Formats: sequence, structure tokens, C-alpha cells
Amino acid sequence: MPQLNKQLVSADLQHTFDLPVKVLQFGTGVLLRGLCDFLIDAANKQGIFNGRIVVVKSTAGSADDFAAQDGLYTVCVRGAAGQEIIDEATTITAISRVISAQDNWQAVLQTARNPHLEVIISNTTEVGIEYVEESIFGDCPASFPAKLTALLYERFRTFGGKKDRGLVVIPTELIVDNGLKLRDCVEKVAAHNELGKLFMKWLKFHVKFCNSLVDRIVPGKPDAETQAVLEAKLGYSDSLLTVAEPYLLWAIEGDDRVKKVLSFAKIHPNVIIDEDISYYRERKLRILNGSHSAAAPLGYLSGFDITFECMNNPAMLAFYERIIADEILPTLPFDDQKEELRTYADDILSRYRNPFLQQKLIGITLQQTSKMNARNGKTLQRYYKKMGKVPPHFALGFAAYLLFMKAVKEENSQYFGQRGDAFYVINDAAAPYFYEQWQGTTPANAGDLVKTTLSNTKLWDKDLTKLNGFAEAITELLQAMLEKGVKAVLEAQME
Repeated sequence: MPQLNKQLVSADLQHTFDLPVKVLQFGTGVLLRGLCDFLIDAANKQGIFNGRIVVVKSTAGSADDFAAQDGLYTVCVRGAAGQEIIDEATTITAISRVISAQDNWQAVLQTARNPHLEVIISNTTEVGIEYVEESIFGDCPASFPAKLTALLYERFRTFGGKKDRGLVVIPTELIVDNGLKLRDCVEKVAAHNELGKLFMKWLKFHVKFCNSLVDRIVPGKPDAETQAVLEAKLGYSDSLLTVAEPYLLWAIEGDDRVKKVLSFAKIHPNVIIDEDISYYRERKLRILNGSHSAAAPLGYLSGFDITFECMNNPAMLAFYERIIADEILPTLPFDDQKEELRTYADDILSRYRNPFLQQKLIGITLQQTSKMNARNGKTLQRYYKKMGKVPPHFALGFAAYLLFMKAVKEENSQYFGQRGDAFYVINDAAAPYFYEQWQGTTPANAGDLVKTTLSNTKLWDKDLTKLNGFAEAITELLQAMLEKGVKAVLEAQME
């Protein structure tokens, strides 16, 4: 079976390889590939956007898998859309090339000199948008905001600060006001590097940073058996094959200039460009992402590997249903949208039940600590303000999260937890902190770990021990999990 390459692309799509590069993308992850790149590709094929993408790989490792397939990959959209079952495949031709920032930083800077460039997209996880005081000159900067600042400054210098060479920047990291926060980081990097008043003025008036929100379940590469079945249908092998659900949403905060530049928005009603996207952001952040982050460690330590398995387990299903209905929906500040929010919540549960999606729980736990804070911190505060009592399902999920963060060994700066006889990598910036906290912790003194962790305002927006009874409830659940196992505690709590 041949590997996917340009020669296998149909003749009527060959013209898309000649389109100019209009987008620079930071990140190679499946969400970008299965949503943002998917939409740009669809627009290109309809003759609307007419621009390709250069992708910057910021993490370690080569981009050989993209190069081997001429930047091509397949998105298989699988699942129910209303009463219809969708099972279709699309070859994505929008990516021009992938550049490793670590190996070829000068090539990344070269993209800033492209007169056709209009848009920058990013998804560098929730911890990617953080200010780091560093130089943008010389070798590749470490942080994403510094990389972006270097690129924008290169563009400013190349075109003499012309206003028509400004860009639209769309971060898709799941943090509130991601565009505003990225702008703030870039301005700080620029000030630290003394880039001058003219650059700061150009940055302020001609580079548009847009808050945005993405919503699509994209578990990525399927298991080997499913991969083989899909490749047999396609007639070629694809090491980058990506599975996604039918549902999608990309909400972008922008004005008429943004609408004009992002012409690909015309192809789908759920690509929304509006001056205020707070409603879309809140409902998705709190209901879908909040429930996922509360449930993933609990499900994983109970022995489940994918969301679909959780939905077929009575206890985990009850957990999802109750935390959404009893602890998330009542806290949302949209009293005039209650019916729509209930419908959205029901749709999310249906999306979780999609048998085609192998959404790995361990993948959901990437940067679990920052996600728990960003997605559920405000919900906890709102719940206590409204209800004045412990949210039992959040307490259960939080206890499982603390146990999930228990590293039993450290090797080469990686931390490993243990489930049964197997080890798992804790991909979390807070892993070293928890490794230290768990040293010497037993069921008898687990309350000390709980109080120390909840009171750490560097992890949470506020001291969570101030939430009456929350630390005590988590301590009791965590002690039970250490003694009886997570699944037994889950089942007892969901009776």
C-alpha cells in the first residue's frame, strides 16, 4: 500500500499546492489539524480563502512525518449528526511545510518576510501563553510569546512598519481572553528587548489579537485495528491520519477587518466571528472542558482508557451526568439561556457516546493542573457562592486528580504515576511539585497534602481551603481511594 503523497491527490485538487502561504501556525497538534486546518482546507477547495499554511513545530523532535507525506494527511469525520451517521474522509492539502523551530529558527523568521502572510494561529496548550523574560535575538527563543514577538519584529523591520502588513493573530489555547493575554505577553517581551516606540505603535494598531474558542473532539490517530480498516478504504497508508467528530465550533472575537481576512469563516455556520464570544466560551469551557477535566483522572484511575468506555460504565456515566446537571449548569451566568444550555449539555453527553471516537483519557490530562484551574476554578467559586456547600462530584474528581498526580518515580526529568502494574507519564508542569508533596504521604496524613495543595495560590486563583468543607471532603475521599481503590470509591459515591 503506497504512503500518502502528492501524486495520490486527485487532479482537480492539484492547484491547491500552488496557493500562496497566508497562514503561519504554531503547533502540530490534532486539534489544529482536525479543526482549523480542516476548515482552511475546505475553504481552499471551494475557492474562497485560497491560502496555505506553514506550520512551526515548537516542541522537540523532527517534522519528518509531515515531510514524508508532502505535508498531507487525512481527516476522517465519524459519528452521528442528528439522525444521520457520518463516516467520510478528506485529504488535507492546506499545509505547505512544517518547520522545526529548534532546528531551523531562521526559516521560521523567513516566513515573516512573506508579503502574502495574513494570519497567525496557535495552540501551545494552556501553559504556552506565559511571559518569560528573554532575548528574542540570536537562537530560537524558549517561550511561544517570545517566538511570536521575534517574528512580528522581523515583519515590522522587513516592511518598514507598513500598516497593510499587519497580521491577525488567533490563539486557540483554552484560556479566558487568550488573545488579550497573548498580546500582553508580546508587549512585555517587546519592552524587555527595547524594540522601540514605532514597533509598539505598529503592534498596537496593525496587529489584531483575537480571543477565540475552538470546540471539536479530535482524538487523533486511531488504534492499529481501526487505522488498518480506514487505510484499506483509503487505499494508502497515512501516519498522520486523524479522526474527528462531526460537530465543530470556532468562535473568534473580531471586527470587520478580521471578517475580511478570515474569509474561510464563510464555509460553515459554526465558524463565528463576533465582537463578543463570551457566551460560547463560557458554555464550552465550563460544561465540556470542565466535565472532562473533572472526570479524566477519575476514569483513568478506575481502569478506563477512553471516554466512550466511561459512558458505558454506569458509575462514570452518572458522574458525568450529575456533575454537569447539578454542579456546572446551575453556576453559569446566563439565566435567559437555560434551555439552550441544557440542550448543549445533552448534546455533549451524546458526543461523548460517539463509538467512533477513541478519546484517550490520558491525553485529556495533559497539563491537568492548569486545566483544572482554568476550567473549574471559577465554577467552584460560583457554586459555593450560590449553594454554600461542598460540590460532591467536584470533590470526588479533585481527589482523583490529586492521586493521579502522585508520581512514583522520576526518570530523565519525566515523572511517572502508576495504575495497577503499569506506569503512565504525568505531562504536567506541576509534576515536580506534586512529586515532592507526595513524599511520605500516607492515608493517615493525606489531609496535610490536601491542605497544602489547595492553599497554593500559585496553582489556583484563590486559596481553596477557604471553601467551607472542601478540603475535608477531598481528604476523606482521597484516604478512601488510597485504601480501597478509585473504582470502589467511585461506585460507592454514585450509588
